[in-house]
Amino acid sequence: MRIHLEITPNTEPVPFEYQQKLVGTIHKWIGKNSIHDKISLYSFSWLNGGRMKDNALQFKEGATMFISYYDEHIVKQIIKAILQEPEMFCGLAVSSITIENDPQLDDRELFNCASPILIKRRLADGNIKQFNFCDAEANQYLKETLLSKMRVAGLEDDTLNIRFDSSYNRKKMKLVRYHGIGNKANICPVIIKAKPETKLFAWNVGIGNSTGIGFGAIY
Repeated sequence: MRIHLEITPNTEPVPFEYQQKLVGTIHKWIGKNSIHDKISLYSFSWLNGGRMKDNALQFKEGATMFISYYDEHIVKQIIKAILQEPEMFCGLAVSSITIENDPQLDDRELFNCASPILIKRRLADGNIKQFNFCDAEANQYLKETLLSKMRVAGLEDDTLNIRFDSSYNRKKMKLVRYHGIGNKANICPVIIKAKPETKLFAWNVGIGNSTGIGFGAIY
């Protein structure tokens, strides 16, 4: 289930690295909940509508974003929390909420990024390695992560095939700092061949790692 938010213009400059502030806002709306300690079965986009001004972002006409959850019950809790406390950060505040019904994805395979896709794995030596769309392992890791989340939700799909759209000529990497750690994430559409319910699950929970902190949202 997905909700779209319309947000008022900012009253203070929004830093380029606002992701941590956005995550804090989302977690505020989620409230005290056991999902904080589990694999994230949700995703959310970054803010749309910003323009660079004086080394920061300005949302003169306001902003938009979406939040998607596999569990509709949690979405209803978030809507209630937003209505009670719409304030975000830097003067941004939610002015309206629109609920989007789950789409029919039977004939759809191509999905775009609403936030960069992060792929990472812990190596045998304990270090964390991040992967990009050029790495041979990338598509397999996308599949592994999605299947892991599906198992948590009690879903299975032996037809799943997911990969980056290598034909996309504007694909690129984006360095995103979060808590001082640099994350090299992918901006590239993905192709998902699977059962309709699997594609819908991915549409809601996102792709790759760390969707709970603002990576991997798709539309």
